[in-house]
Amino acid sequence: MPVSTVEPGALARDARVDDETLTVELADGRTISVPIVWFPRLAHASPAARNAWVLLGDGEGVHRPDADEDVRVEGLLTRSMPR
Repeated sequence: MPVSTVEPGALARDARVDDETLTVELADGRTISVPIVWFPRLAHASPAARNAWVLLGDGEGVHRPDADEDVRVEGLLTRSMPR
């Protein structure tokens, strides 16, 4: 049975949120989209708080200070992998 692994070093370059989806664009060209309900603080934040973000480190993740939410790329890749 093949095993999927999450490669280290995947970095975020852009992020956006709408009422249903968190989308993170990676430096290597991939885009990860996940349901916003995976992040309750983000889901309940105002649109302004959802869209005010900064990169964590070199892009290891995205921090939204007004929503008090950190989302790491590795976590997104791990959670969104097929089982």
